[in-house]
Amino acid sequence: MKVVTQQFEYTASMEKVWNALTNPAMLAKWIMDNDFKPVVGHKFQFRTEPTGWWNGIIDCEVLEVNEPHRLSYTWVSGGENTTVTWTLNDSGNGTVVLHLEQSGFQSEQAFGGAAHGWVRMGKELGSLLAV
Repeated sequence: MKVVTQQFEYTASMEKVWNALTNPAMLAKWIMDNDFKPVVGHKFQFRTEPTGWWNGIIDCEVLEVNEPHRLSYTWVSGGENTTVTWTLNDSGNGTVVLHLEQSGFQSEQAFGGAAHGWVRMGKELGSLLAV
């Protein structure tokens, strides 16, 4: 199985980054529309416009909430069943290091798409946090 890992560094407080990861309105600005709640066991969806080969829905379930340090949920879509884990660390100099791991990929195409997509979304999150 393949694992996507990304690391981002943002000039923001832990609370602001955590809010961007757990507030549905904030998530919608840099990932997709959703009905997320930071509650273990909560089932939710990320939703976007469908395409000819995908229904635009990602089914998820919250696995871990350790505010403001760790968040994990399943990410099931397009025949792939993966787990997304966010880890936040305060660097002590006014920045937060945000580590992403998405594990469980079976398909090379899905792995490549996720790796590319998270880079783009990480940049969008950076723009959102800079406001």
